[in-house]
Amino acid sequence: MAELKARDYGFDDDFVVSGEVEEVIEKFRAHMEEEHGIDYSKEAVMQFLLRKQGI
Repeated sequence: MAELKARDYGFDDDFVVSGEVEEVIEKFRAHMEEEHGIDYSKEAVMQFLLRKQGI
């Protein structure tokens, strides 16, 4: 189970996504591009998840 919150990355935004890693990555990327105009790569979002877990 993985979770990402837009607020944790400096956005004044209540978006939260949780679930399986691949699903979280895709939904977080889609939200960031649609709402904030930022096209994060899959690798960048994976790094967000890994850092959040302290890896």
